[in-house]
Amino acid sequence: MSFKIDRGLFKYDFIDHHAVLCVPVDADVKEIRKRYLQVARRLHPDSSFTETAAQKQLGNELLSKLVNPAYEKLVGDRTRTEYILILSQIGKRLVQESTSVTLNTDLAKQLVEAGNTDHFYKTAIAKLAQTQYDSLEQALQVIAQASELNLVYLMRSAGKSSAAPPPTQPKAQSGTPQPNRPKNTAPAPAPAPPKEDLVVEQYVRRAQSLIEKNQFAQAKVELQEALKLEPKNSRCHSLIAMVYLKQNQLKMAKIHFDNTLKLDPSDETALQWKPKIDKALGQQISDHKVTSSPNNGDKQPDKSGSGGLFGGLFGGKKK
Repeated sequence: MSFKIDRGLFKYDFIDHHAVLCVPVDADVKEIRKRYLQVARRLHPDSSFTETAAQKQLGNELLSKLVNPAYEKLVGDRTRTEYILILSQIGKRLVQESTSVTLNTDLAKQLVEAGNTDHFYKTAIAKLAQTQYDSLEQALQVIAQASELNLVYLMRSAGKSSAAPPPTQPKAQSGTPQPNRPKNTAPAPAPAPPKEDLVVEQYVRRAQSLIEKNQFAQAKVELQEALKLEPKNSRCHSLIAMVYLKQNQLKMAKIHFDNTLKLDPSDETALQWKPKIDKALGQQISDHKVTSSPNNGDKQPDKSGSGGLFGGLFGGKKK
């Protein structure tokens, strides 16, 4: 049995694994695992004693062909990182092609106009999740509805822009006559910031949020995308350096802190951590020379982790 869904992100030859599990596109691994267990318990043939053989077969097909693959994709570090990157690219592409996007559900159309995008989106997804697999025959329609919400959310996240503040008028100096101006003439609006700058800022905001949640792999993807658009953004270099530092990848952290200080010599984060990284890397080189020397006696390699100085600060484990 094959399952065909032609709405939402599925319409763009993309398997929307978040919609299959009915979790938000920014859900963390813990949330995804919890939701998967709920769905798997519902669909497993041994869990449903009151259903017909045909319904049990359908549930098992949904579990093996949609739900299990979705879970495996979203919890693996490498596959999840690649998937999130593709999602980000699709969001940008859909913004450019917004005139050709069609929506079929009222929820998705309401999300387009919603004031608080995050709240409306997550509330709608949570409500769909409550009954997503109650009727197995309707499950694909619910998945399609969730995918339309994901599509709109990605578009709004990628295309979100902040309004430029109105220009302030110069304060009149005492005794200086001001030229007569028509009362109804509005001041010329300030030029809108470049679209590229807005996109970079969105990447940075999402990365900061992910860093706060210790989701470093996803944060790195967001910052890498930002640096593709703006390679000389010192803030991006500083943030991605911290991500590498948190993952105990000291050499990569050093490279990006070096770039940060070239672009902004006063960056406080780089000034604080760069000397410590240099010291830790120097210590690693020194230890390597000692342990690789033929006359090192009983000297054993340091097994405390590759983090050196930072093993104590960050636990010595990659996250």
